[in-house]
Amino acid sequence: MNRLVAKICLLGEFSVGKTSLIRRFVEGIFDERYLSTLGVKISRHTLQVDHINMDLIIWDTTGGERFDQIVQNYYRGAAGALLVCDLTRPDTLPVLSEYAAAFHRASPATPLVIAANKVDLTTQRRIADEEIAALSAHLSADWLCTSARTGEGVSEAFQTLGRRIGQQKGQIV
Repeated sequence: MNRLVAKICLLGEFSVGKTSLIRRFVEGIFDERYLSTLGVKISRHTLQVDHINMDLIIWDTTGGERFDQIVQNYYRGAAGALLVCDLTRPDTLPVLSEYAAAFHRASPATPLVIAANKVDLTTQRRIADEEIAALSAHLSADWLCTSARTGEGVSEAFQTLGRRIGQQKGQIV
């Protein structure tokens, strides 16, 4: 079986659930307490995509850092990014365009996947599928609704990003 090492970044505003998505994916847990990431936290997880074992080096950034010059160093060498918005906060979706632009300045032409998080909060949802689909088309990104709390769509989001990275590197058809 082939092996691929890929650095990925999770990008988005404060409190959209980036750290919670990583913890659900890597550790299989969800914690109700809000734990703000300071700087960057790096996690590792092996993902099997088709016939490839993909060692993901997952960079969890603070949030709100899209204009920070230091952050460009975090993005360099990344194979892809998961752009995260909070379905209960409409302002967190359009700003993903700015995150994508900043990310692509450091890591051009790398795959993006949008994780529209907190889908379990159905009565508080303020972003429609059509809005996500429009941004997704604009960014040439796939998108999925996720819930770090329930686990819905979390593995699928990382699998989708992993598959796109593998395709770009010519290892997955």
